[in-house]
Amino acid sequence: MASTLSEIEEQAIQEKGLADGPSNPIAQHAYQGFAKRQSRSGSGFVLGVTAAGLVLVLASIFGLWLIRSVRRLNRQVAHLNRQTEQLNRRLQGAEQQVNALDQKASQALSAQAAALRSDQRTESQATSAVQAQTPSRSEAAAQPPANQAAQKAEEYRKVRDEELQKLQRSLGQIAETHRTAAGLVMTLGEKSLRFASGKSDIAPQYRGTLNRIAGALMTLKEYSINVYGYTDDAGTRDYNLKLSARRARAVRDSLVKAGIDPSLISTKGFGKSKPLARGSNPKARAANSRMEIGIVDSTLPSGNQPISRN
Repeated sequence: MASTLSEIEEQAIQEKGLADGPSNPIAQHAYQGFAKRQSRSGSGFVLGVTAAGLVLVLASIFGLWLIRSVRRLNRQVAHLNRQTEQLNRRLQGAEQQVNALDQKASQALSAQAAALRSDQRTESQATSAVQAQTPSRSEAAAQPPANQAAQKAEEYRKVRDEELQKLQRSLGQIAETHRTAAGLVMTLGEKSLRFASGKSDIAPQYRGTLNRIAGALMTLKEYSINVYGYTDDAGTRDYNLKLSARRARAVRDSLVKAGIDPSLISTKGFGKSKPLARGSNPKARAANSRMEIGIVDSTLPSGNQPISRN
């Protein structure tokens, strides 16, 4: 029994010694240093875990933001692709419309040419009838030479006048056309032919108009064609002269491409001279910026002179 109590007392003394640390000062100092290192190690571990947790949270937030940004960019790219497809479809539709208009213009041109050939046959028959009604050679020989020349001139004038009347009716259906002493003048204003500001290129929507004009002019005989260009008052004199000349050549090239003999067509640019309307307002400028096509009887003495409204 006594030995058991002694063992218990010794165990209690040892436990107290472990709790209080070693009794030896040197050992106690070492023990305290060890305890402090254990405490600092535990604090560093907690801070490391906390920092790691913050890094993971920030990485998660950045990852979510990055994913959302990528999705937003994908949606924007998809939207732009849809818009591009719509624009492509519209362009294709516009090209199809232009091609359809060109086909219709070509068909109308062919029909008009056929009608003009029919009119020529009718004119030939009428001329034959007139010739049949003219006096015989013996009767003509009995007439004075002056009377014979006057009669022939009058007959020729009537034939040419009928030709110009038919041509005026045909061209008048396309644009404003009026008679002059030397022939006809056709005015292509903003409703029939319009150029972009400072440009001389002919837009596709006006090709049909020029094709129709070429179809009407294709059957002319002993006539010359003059293409005149005019501009509004915007810009200098030299600039507008050059611009109007380029536009006149562009119209000539279109008529030649449609089948007109290039040797029959001459061009000239008058710039901002000879305005139809006074002033610098949009209406006056639209009226003054125009093209004129003169159809001149080349057998007349004034056939090689420019014809114009002024």
